[in-house]
Amino acid sequence: MSQTLKEIAEQLNAPRVAKKTITEEKTKIPPKEVEESKPVPKVQLIYAFNGTGKTRLSREFKQLVAPKGNGEDGEAISPREKMLYYNAFTEDLFYWDNDLDADTTPRLKIQPNTYTDWLLTLLKDLGQDTNIVKYFQHFANDKLTPHFSEDFAEVTFTLERGDDKGTEPLKVSKGEESNFIWSVFYTLLDQVITILNVAEPENRETRQFDQLEYVFIDDPVSSLDDNHLIELAVNLAGLIKSSNSKLKFIITTHSPLFYNVLYNELNSKACFLLERFEDGTFALLDKHGDSNKSFSYHLYLKQTLEKAIAENTVQRYHFTLLRNLYEKTASFLGYPKWSELLPGDKQAYLNRVIQFTSHSTLSNEVVAEPSGPEKNTVDFLLKHLVSNYGYWQQEGPATNNVAET
Repeated sequence: MSQTLKEIAEQLNAPRVAKKTITEEKTKIPPKEVEESKPVPKVQLIYAFNGTGKTRLSREFKQLVAPKGNGEDGEAISPREKMLYYNAFTEDLFYWDNDLDADTTPRLKIQPNTYTDWLLTLLKDLGQDTNIVKYFQHFANDKLTPHFSEDFAEVTFTLERGDDKGTEPLKVSKGEESNFIWSVFYTLLDQVITILNVAEPENRETRQFDQLEYVFIDDPVSSLDDNHLIELAVNLAGLIKSSNSKLKFIITTHSPLFYNVLYNELNSKACFLLERFEDGTFALLDKHGDSNKSFSYHLYLKQTLEKAIAENTVQRYHFTLLRNLYEKTASFLGYPKWSELLPGDKQAYLNRVIQFTSHSTLSNEVVAEPSGPEKNTVDFLLKHLVSNYGYWQQEGPATNNVAET
């Protein structure tokens, strides 16, 4: 059944009603079906392809559970008192001072608003700047050091040399920037859970989180390699499991690997697949098992490609899906390179696929939409993969064991 994102947000926030059949073995009373209400799960894990609407869902959920000025007796409360969230808009609150004409020192500035003012003041008061640095260096570079200004309004980065002297302040990559922003949020989340684990509110280090109900995390993994992605997922799952309060967590991701690690690490969870239809509506489907067992990720990719080929709607991103299928099949069959599965002139086909799956390095490098012959290449390579590798002819449990890469 199709829904709006607002309706899905309401579904995530509501107790679930499940039907079960009651039987009386010792009587002749026929079985009857009854409804049973279950509380909102501690963790709700949602998988969705990029562009499906994960970030928009986080905003709809925020509007639902933490509307502005919805306090008791008409008293205005801040949305952050009910919900903490990490999504693309969180990263937008950090921006670079790029005044190259004035030859200024590169600084990552923090957009001043009520949320960032509160967040940074809180972390400063709790003395968490050192923990932010440690966590960032673990996932980025142990020599790359962020330095907060005294008022926590901006950050500079230097590369330490081991002689108590660092480089001049430098501008870090987009991936390193994302890691830093996630490190700020993760450090806050660690503090929130630790503080709320103190059962008696009057004994807590701060009372600012007493009304907090939800943490919504949308895709913190876009810039990590697989090893660090797994470690981040394990750390996040461990932090969530350490929470003994009534705090609830919603996590959305496009990464099958991140989803699988969280699925296997977390208990007391509900799992979903978010789908988006052509008419702009959505569906939130119950899923059981990890990404392979629950929604057969590789088969979902295959079906998506077949549909696009049949309807002649192949776009650039379908090359990415095709490459993903080749990578997963190669990993499962033990090939060191996915290109070894390509037919004929492997280098020519490899170049064609990479042309449409690599990110442009310069803003003026625009790759055209695929032509008719290029769309036919997708059809040809998909059929080649399915027809020539016995893995795709297997049915049942065997097709659910693709190694996620």
